[in-house]
Formats: sequence, C-alpha cells, structure tokens
Amino acid sequence: MSKRGTSRSASAGSSLLELVLIVAVALGLALGIQAFIVKPYRIPSESMVPTLEVGQRVLVNRLGTHFGDPKVGDILVFHPPSGAEASPPSQCGDHPPSGAPCDKPTATKASVNFIKRVVGVPGDRISIRSGRVIRNGKPTREPFISSTCADNTGAGCTFPKTITIPPGHYFMMGDNRGESDDSRFWGPVPKSWIIGNAFATYWPPDRIGIF
Repeated sequence: MSKRGTSRSASAGSSLLELVLIVAVALGLALGIQAFIVKPYRIPSESMVPTLEVGQRVLVNRLGTHFGDPKVGDILVFHPPSGAEASPPSQCGDHPPSGAPCDKPTATKASVNFIKRVVGVPGDRISIRSGRVIRNGKPTREPFISSTCADNTGAGCTFPKTITIPPGHYFMMGDNRGESDDSRFWGPVPKSWIIGNAFATYWPPDRIGIF
C-alpha cells in the first residue's frame, strides 16, 4: 500500500474514533444531566388539572431544592409516604382528630413519584374549606385550582380543624382538589423525599411554557 493510502486509512480510523468519542461524551452528558440536573416527567393523572393535563410533559430541576427550601406555590415531584400508592390509597402515619387533615406521614417513602403543589411549609398552620387552603388563619389566593370542590361534594374537600406542619416537611395538594390524593390524606412530605421542582412544560407544543 502506498503512503498516501496508508495516510487515508489512518485518517479514516482517527475520524471514526473521534466520532465514537463525541457520541459517547454526548450520551454521558445527556444521562448525567437527566440523573443529576434536569429530568423529564410525564403527568400520570388528573390531580393537577387544569394546570397540568394527563400526558403532558414537564421538566424537573433536580438541583433547586438542594440549594434552597421549597416555597408555597412551587410544583414539586417527590416520593410520597409509603401507603400513598396503595389500593385503596391514602395511609396516614398518625390518627388525626376528626375533621383534621393528616399531620404525619408514614415512616418510609414509596418508590413511586408524585407531582403536586406546595401549599404549606414548616411551621404553617393549615386547614381546608371547600378545597381552598386556610394558611395561618387566612384564605390563600389560588386562582389555579379546579372547581371540583366548589360545591363541597368532592372527597376530602373540607378539613376545618387546623394542623401545624412539622419542621422539614411540606404540605402538598393537587390543583384538582376534588380528584387528588395528597397530603390531606397521607401527610406532609419530608424535604429529603423531594426530587425537584417542575419549572417548564415542553409537550404538547401548544402548552410549552415556564411556570
């Protein structure tokens, strides 16, 4: 083989190796980003209607809650307490008084992921009337919720007795208050069980946006 042919073969081999390395690095970056920074999540149920529809896709920031505490209004993906995923669902870690929402989760987390909105942070006093949160004695402005509890006929629409959110825990509720299995029934969620906050929706195209 001539020197020119050998050079061409070496060049082709070098280009192939470079391509393989580029693909490997790109794949590694994509997997790393999904594992540690941003993860896509598909909405599995109607609990966040009308904000999020079934099948809609959101992006979840996995770093945000490691550098700051969640705030009221944040939409979070998290592991619920064990028992929340059971059938029938809902299992409180305590026996709250009649008319009070669950004030304590079970001791272990479930392996499934839920997505809900933060309605109470550590130290807040929470009760619920017709699906609307009464936080520290004042009705919370919640223009994003559905009307499924407006007539107070949905399951768990009213819990008039007040509970206090314990340190390091967050009270989660779906926006579709009459159709959401949430902290009302299985208690506030420890910060360590939170995966991240949903910050954007990317599918379907007509609902692309930032929260």
